[in-house]
Amino acid sequence: MNRISDTVKHIIIINVIFWVATLLIGKNGDVMTNLFAMHFPLSDGFKPWQIITHMFMHASYEQGGGIAFYHILFNMFGVWMFGTPLEQMWGKKKFIFFYISAGLGSLLLYTGILYFQFNSALDTLIAAGFDRAEIFETLNSGAYMYDTRWETVLGGQEGTMDILQPFNSVMLGASGALYGILVAFAMTFPNTPLMLIFLPIPIKAKYFVPGVIAMDLFFGLTSYSIGPIAHFAHVGGAIAGFIMAYYWKKNSFNSTRWN
Repeated sequence: MNRISDTVKHIIIINVIFWVATLLIGKNGDVMTNLFAMHFPLSDGFKPWQIITHMFMHASYEQGGGIAFYHILFNMFGVWMFGTPLEQMWGKKKFIFFYISAGLGSLLLYTGILYFQFNSALDTLIAAGFDRAEIFETLNSGAYMYDTRWETVLGGQEGTMDILQPFNSVMLGASGALYGILVAFAMTFPNTPLMLIFLPIPIKAKYFVPGVIAMDLFFGLTSYSIGPIAHFAHVGGAIAGFIMAYYWKKNSFNSTRWN
């Protein structure tokens, strides 16, 4: 078992600090979530630093009110397990660059899809005669809960969710960065056997990781999902991780540039 590397250790510590602070400050984690989780860029809840801080935030409470351990536990276990050998091979600076970039790739794809969905509904409302400024005022104030006019234009409550769900979305977690790490690990150590907890059968990383990503892509493209999971955020992190790992491997990236 590899000894935990310095950067991976610091990433885990920062995530745990954010998680504990979310538990202790405010009610149901609202204060930390409002400040540091990623909000839709066109909403009043968005702050520029959320572009980075969201990847160090994790859900601290279950929907029923209990403390949520699994989100941060599985993510940090994955960062330790798969990130440590990569940092040991790449070095600190290169690993930090990779980690943050994979998280940003995750954010870019997920937010881009939300933005496309939101804009389609927004254009429909504007074409129907609604004023753009009034639409945003209604969204930010929450007044849409008392006004059913949008439902008529957008095709009922389900159609209205095309504008409400993206606008009110909150993204948090290290999963996007972790998926980038998983892809890089599979490309670097392709024959390493990996196993799912509920399926204890060893599968080589070069088959295991693409299978996991394919599942996320399936869940993202269909109405099926296991809980409130941002599947396209996972896919975005995986794509960013693949691009970087492929480029570095193909060009025999000089690690001394980063150290």
